Amino acid sequence: MSIRHGLLALLSQGPRYGYQLRAEFESSTGATWPLNIGQVYSTLSRLERDEMVTRVGADDEGRFVYRITAAGEQDVRRWFATPIARADRPRDELAIKLAMAVTTPGVDVRHVVQTQRTATLRALQDLTRLKADAPAVPAEQGDRAWRLVLESMIYQAEAEVRWLDHCESYVVRAAPPAAAPPAVAPPAAPDAPSGDPSPAGEPADSKEARR
Repeated sequence: MSIRHGLLALLSQGPRYGYQLRAEFESSTGATWPLNIGQVYSTLSRLERDEMVTRVGADDEGRFVYRITAAGEQDVRRWFATPIARADRPRDELAIKLAMAVTTPGVDVRHVVQTQRTATLRALQDLTRLKADAPAVPAEQGDRAWRLVLESMIYQAEAEVRWLDHCESYVVRAAPPAAAPPAVAPPAAPDAPSGDPSPAGEPADSKEARR
């Protein structure tokens, strides 16, 4: 979700000032995407430049109030109607990290996977506990928005654990087979004595007698 379209979506509900937009943005996303006020005002400045919003004066405390324009309404409606492409999402740092681990000599890839899986399982437990403590049917719109974001994070964590399990299995299967120990040669047989050996138990002069 872009900050730009998030602010436009809030402004489509009515005029607001910067701190109000920040508070409502964080409330709508379950505080999973904290904003600083500088981000809010720099985004509003660009939206004003692009004629998506306009300033309509200030409130009693001197804070500038912004209102969405017709162009801004059209832009946010287009955003709601357009699917988010995978290529538009931020790069997955974990996938890049594991890809680099696989190709970097001396890195224990299984240890990297197991460390991440432990952390992800711990986060999943915390998220599941939050969901269990929340009401099954939230009454407020902000609570419903928070629950949707929370469930999205739970599904993502569950998928990450399954993917890490797959990564570990893949690394094990792709590992080169261990070198077999060198074969040990059997002990050499003792050399036979030179000359014409006599049959076992028969003295040599017996052979002369048979000639």
